[in-house]
Amino acid sequence: MKEHTIRRAVSSTFSDQVFLRKALMIAVPIALQNMLNTITNLIDTMMIGRLGSTSIAAVGLANKYYFVFNLFIFGICSGSGVLAAQFWGNRDEKNIRKVLGFAALLAIVGSAVFFVPAFFDPHLIMRIFTNSEASIEVGARYLRLACLTYPFIALSNVIVAMLRAINRVRIPVITSLVAILINACLNYCLIFGNFGFPEMGVEGAAIGTLVARAVELLLLVVVMRGRGCPLRARLSELVGWNNAFLRSFLVHASPVIANEFMWGLGTTLYSVAYGRMGDDAVAAITIATTIQDIVVVLWAGLSAATAVILGNELGAGRKERAEDYSVKFFTLSFALSLAAMLFIFLIRWPVISVYSITPEVARDVSSCILVFIAYILPKMYNYILVVGVLRSGGDTRMCLFLDTSGVWFLGVPLAFLGALVWKLPIYGVYALVLSEEIYKAILGTWRYRQKKWLRNIALEVN
Repeated sequence: MKEHTIRRAVSSTFSDQVFLRKALMIAVPIALQNMLNTITNLIDTMMIGRLGSTSIAAVGLANKYYFVFNLFIFGICSGSGVLAAQFWGNRDEKNIRKVLGFAALLAIVGSAVFFVPAFFDPHLIMRIFTNSEASIEVGARYLRLACLTYPFIALSNVIVAMLRAINRVRIPVITSLVAILINACLNYCLIFGNFGFPEMGVEGAAIGTLVARAVELLLLVVVMRGRGCPLRARLSELVGWNNAFLRSFLVHASPVIANEFMWGLGTTLYSVAYGRMGDDAVAAITIATTIQDIVVVLWAGLSAATAVILGNELGAGRKERAEDYSVKFFTLSFALSLAAMLFIFLIRWPVISVYSITPEVARDVSSCILVFIAYILPKMYNYILVVGVLRSGGDTRMCLFLDTSGVWFLGVPLAFLGALVWKLPIYGVYALVLSEEIYKAILGTWRYRQKKWLRNIALEVN
């Protein structure tokens, strides 16, 4: 009976051309954009990797601070995107512009909060993650320059989130491609001193990223100000938030911001535990994570498509179709997970061989990837469930509970126990960390079946 149900779900999903067209039109450009960013990170890591394990570890740990910042911004964008998607389903352009204005304000303030400590005392930030003086020194030089990109990244992500909510997902791909090409070229010139440029090492990588992000924001602003774009607005249209709007944003978007920040802070503590295991362990998990991101970006796109499409349907009052689409997104995720397991298994050694690392580190990288493969099914299911389905209907407080409880009550304690008490190898600690995905999948499924996420929150503002 269960096998028959699965076959029917698979058949229904892949025979629904309308659903597949909607999903692919949104998910593929978003996944492509994230893939381009991941490839850039991969190239950066490879280039920096030629400077040795200490440089890889230093930049990897410095980017954990950026990771927390980026998740905070992602929370703003994701929470705002939930509202914007439902407003677009209701064709309410007035409130979409207000969401854009409020999200941009929060993003600017948030970037300033993260910028100040990173610029004025980067050594202190690095000491949170590692006790290796060599990594602290290299990472601090990188972080002081890298934090200059934060305001550009924050505003770019807000604009991209709003474009996605109104189903304009191709433009961000183009702007990202331009930024990535600039970043890669400048990194090649500035890290190694090619074509007459000064040899700046990790600081050159930071400058390359800064220039690329500034160009990306400029291009997005030009697009947003273009004729016919629903986001084109006067300053007065971006502000003037009434009580109903602020209340809806507080109820539905602020838990997402808190969710991403607390989850990001918790997962950053994993890096603190890894950092106490030595530079080789940090290098191994950094490389493994970069390789894993090649497939994870697909779910970033798929979960974003889930949130946008379900949000549009709920905002238009089509709850039954939203529920049907949610099942199809789960089915699509399952099929793609099986393919991803095989793909990443096959590419792991060809990619690892590119890095200038010792055989011991290479084996640890491979083992970490195998651990990741073992957890792909629940991890990707949770991507769709939490970031896509539950958030689309404003069930954001439950998402906050799922993510934060999983990380703080399971992941973080197990990371430190495995690293500092049980003295496990890096892949053993990583396996303990990922076990929280099982907990989230079980509790999240129970919440999904309660159907509290099937809500039209756009009506609450009007």
